[in-house]
Amino acid sequence: MKKISLLLIAILCTTLLQAQDSATSKFSFNHLALSVKDVNRSAEFYSKVLQLPEIVNRTKIEGIRWFVLADGKELHLISIIKEPVVINKAIHMGLATKNIDAFVQRLQKLKIPYSDWPGKSNTVNIRTDGVKQIFFQDPDGYWVEVNNAE
Repeated sequence: MKKISLLLIAILCTTLLQAQDSATSKFSFNHLALSVKDVNRSAEFYSKVLQLPEIVNRTKIEGIRWFVLADGKELHLISIIKEPVVINKAIHMGLATKNIDAFVQRLQKLKIPYSDWPGKSNTVNIRTDGVKQIFFQDPDGYWVEVNNAE
């Protein structure tokens, strides 16, 4: 009887633990939204510089445009909120590409200034883990990091 009681307690504990696990939310990244002053100017920037394809803004609200990143992730540009945004380099969107050298050439061709993390102009940063990275700003001053960490 004692063995059966212990077995029932073990089964009950396992069931409770599994119930807790299934109730735990598991999140995946869905989208990044940026508050922008001029949605069309920002949309042109992300379309031209990063060559992001625009997708349907399913909210159907004027002043909002959506773009798709890899793996179904999205970038939403929102111009309908007029409150000021404080921006610094620590707040940035990080993107990875296997061909960072070609992307740096693209920025140079488009005359988009870029820098390394400390801020040295036209410099590619190489992190201690060997990843190359650059930083540049969009028309609203948001920082974008492009690296080869894929």
